[in-house]
Amino acid sequence: MSQLIVLPHVELCPEGALIDNAPEGATVCEVLLANGIAIEHACEMSCACTTCHVVVREGLASLAEATELEEDMLDKAWGLEPNSRLSCQARIGTADLVIEIPKYSINMVKEAAH
Repeated sequence: MSQLIVLPHVELCPEGALIDNAPEGATVCEVLLANGIAIEHACEMSCACTTCHVVVREGLASLAEATELEEDMLDKAWGLEPNSRLSCQARIGTADLVIEIPKYSINMVKEAAH
């Protein structure tokens, strides 16, 4: 298992997070959600939106390359960087990852939890 280090995000994890139990083959999105970090995933992890966009600050080479579909979706992401990935598509490899969740997403309206 790899470590997943999440840099601080004002709303989702103000202190940042260290996840020691990131299983190989799981998506970054799955691991975040399983560890209480409520990253947006409006399309239910089907690679049909960009709300789960993350920037991989360390460990990008350990991830499989993005598919053409993911690349096409990433073109629509707010704050796109060369090391951006959709967390629903990026599967944990054998190396530790450091990720940053962008402050904004294309999802301008968020539904309040009831």
